[in-house]
Amino acid sequence: MSRPIAIVGGTGPTGKGLALRWVRAGESVIIGSRDAERARTATAEINRKVGGTDRARGAENTEAVAATDLVVLTVPLSGHVALLKQLKPSFRRGTILIDATVPLATSLGGRATRVVHLWQGSAAEQAAELVPAGVRVVAAFQNLSAELLHSEASVDCDVIVCSDDPQARQTAAALAEKIPGVRALDGGNLENARIVEQLTALLITLNIKYKAHHAGIRITGLPAKPPQPSS
Repeated sequence: MSRPIAIVGGTGPTGKGLALRWVRAGESVIIGSRDAERARTATAEINRKVGGTDRARGAENTEAVAATDLVVLTVPLSGHVALLKQLKPSFRRGTILIDATVPLATSLGGRATRVVHLWQGSAAEQAAELVPAGVRVVAAFQNLSAELLHSEASVDCDVIVCSDDPQARQTAAALAEKIPGVRALDGGNLENARIVEQLTALLITLNIKYKAHHAGIRITGLPAKPPQPSS
């Protein structure tokens, strides 16, 4: 990809893990954070891990979003609405916003396994209501293990990509398949994000039950090379 990838919430486990994988794949990444200095610290760590590259840089969230038309959102549900309202003036028209938010709440005992049922149906659909007209929203990356993303291991997981915009689905799928081991699948329109997002709660439950850390999903019975995303 010729354009940089802005990762809002990029100092968290998932955001930083995705940034690390994409920088390893040769992409340029802007880590966004409420605290620009924290973002710069995270990017220095990533650049060091990848062997001294300068393909990652840090910025405050609004600056990161304004700098590109490809944005990935990796924030907790609790900050989702307020952050998108803050970022609204910074989005470029035509931006692709890939939302990895999962609608989970922390239950008794401190584990985020309880699904929050949003009025819009999913966090991604909520995002689509909050961003400016012309911003194309995609749901993806909800079911990847953050711990695996930070390793050098292959990620044995399918990424299901949902969007009402076929070109945006293709862009997100191409990003997903830059992560070794990941297969991107066309999940259809954005309303299907409500199904994909809720799978995260199941995966967390399976990790707890089986004392595992890296549960993911694989869809069987598909062709070896799935067709390109379609409208």
